Amino acid sequence: MAEDNNTPQAGAAEGEKPQLKFSLQRIYVKDISFEAPNSPAVFKQAFKPKVNLDLNTTSQKVADDQYEVVVKVTAQVNDSETGTTSFLAEVEQAGLFRIAGIEGAQLEQTLGAFCPNLLFPYARECVDNLVNRGGFPPLMLAPVNFEAMYAQRKQREAQQASQAAENTH
Repeated sequence: MAEDNNTPQAGAAEGEKPQLKFSLQRIYVKDISFEAPNSPAVFKQAFKPKVNLDLNTTSQKVADDQYEVVVKVTAQVNDSETGTTSFLAEVEQAGLFRIAGIEGAQLEQTLGAFCPNLLFPYARECVDNLVNRGGFPPLMLAPVNFEAMYAQRKQREAQQASQAAENTH
């Protein structure tokens, strides 16, 4: 486990950047919800699912060099023919990370892409287990490329900023 102090190493010149430190402190479920509003009737018909998946990430600084990252997965499954809701599963999978020596855009990318990549397998397993316990077939979520999601979000933010700048002139 990484040391918690942030002092320069012996012999390091003054003014050098602090040593890069990254460690996962804890993984936990922050919030979990499952609803099957049309049970038991939904079990009496053929299961023809249409899956709507929503995925979000958030992060916040909770202490010096400590950040909480949350991956929120919402899966709503409806019958593809009737539109009736079969179930709604929501999981907020969180982690506490100790990060030092990373700043600016690199820290933002670490919190927005790298940390969610570490948390998502736990969220996938939690959703699958929750759906199975609800009496439905397993819902195996495909892997997610958080790097691409992060890049798309940054691109959208840049476009919105340029449009806002154009609108003010």
